[in-house]
Amino acid sequence: MQYSQGSIGRIFTLRLEDDERVPDCIEQFARDHDIKAAMCTMIGGIDRGNIVAGPKDGESPVIDPILHAIGEAHEVLAMGTLFPDESGEPVLHMHAALGRDGQTRTGCIRPGLDVWLVGEVIIMEILHTDMLRKKEAKSGLALLCKG
Repeated sequence: MQYSQGSIGRIFTLRLEDDERVPDCIEQFARDHDIKAAMCTMIGGIDRGNIVAGPKDGESPVIDPILHAIGEAHEVLAMGTLFPDESGEPVLHMHAALGRDGQTRTGCIRPGLDVWLVGEVIIMEILHTDMLRKKEAKSGLALLCKG
């Protein structure tokens, strides 16, 4: 286990508009407001894009993601963390549950999703932490690590 202790800084409330792209718009907001690290939650609607719903083979050393296309309006409940990558750029790692007509899809939003109607986001800034996302050789993913 790697860990860092921090404290809560600013808290932002965002209303995302129809067709804004997540995670892009949240990462841009973080750059614009000099947010280095944060916890993020989102509720609202999503309608177009893709989610990662696991690796095709959990035993493979190379991660080949399962992508699920989202093509219609879904309700969304999501939670994630925002930390800088090795170059200092904010990277949002957010997982979401997307519901429509009694069916639920769950996965990582990294490939990108468009907001449908509205997305309500709370960003809780984390101060005094040295965690960041470093590319791991084994998986090829930028994982949260002690800085």
